[in-house]
Amino acid sequence: MFKMTVVSTPTRVLDSDIDRNIAYFLSDIGYIPRLKPSTDFQVISKSAYFRLFKECFLMNPDRYWTGDELLTYLKTSRTTLYRHLNKLKSMDILEEIQEGKTKKYRLRSGDIMKAWNWVEVNVKMALENYRKTVEHIWRLSRIEQGRERP
Repeated sequence: MFKMTVVSTPTRVLDSDIDRNIAYFLSDIGYIPRLKPSTDFQVISKSAYFRLFKECFLMNPDRYWTGDELLTYLKTSRTTLYRHLNKLKSMDILEEIQEGKTKKYRLRSGDIMKAWNWVEVNVKMALENYRKTVEHIWRLSRIEQGRERP
C-alpha cells in the first residue's frame, strides 16, 4: 500500500547543503519526524535512517543491497533497518528483488528522479480516488437533504 505524507512546504533549491536538503525532504514526505528549528543536522546526518537513504541508496543508485550488507554498513539493528526499508518501500521510492532466498534493495529504477516519477503517479491516483469519494459523499448529502433523487 502506498503511504506518504504530503505537506505544502517552501522549496529549498537555494540551499546548497545536501544533507540539510535531504533531511528536510525526508521529513516533509514523512520518512522521519518533522524537523524543528533547533534540529542538529550533524546528528541527523550520522543516523542510520539518513545514511541508509543518502549513502546506500542515493549515492549508490544502481547497487542492490542485501539486508545483511546494509546491517554491516550501517551498524544498526535489524528492527531499525527493516522499519526504514519498509517506509521507503511503502512510498514506492525503493524496489525489492528476490534472488534465491535473498531480498535485495535499491532506489526504484536505480535513479532518484525515476523513483520520484513513481511517487507522483501514486499521489495522483490517490487524489483521484479521494476526489471520487468526495463527489460520492456530496451526491449522497444532496439526496439526504432532498435536493436530488437517488
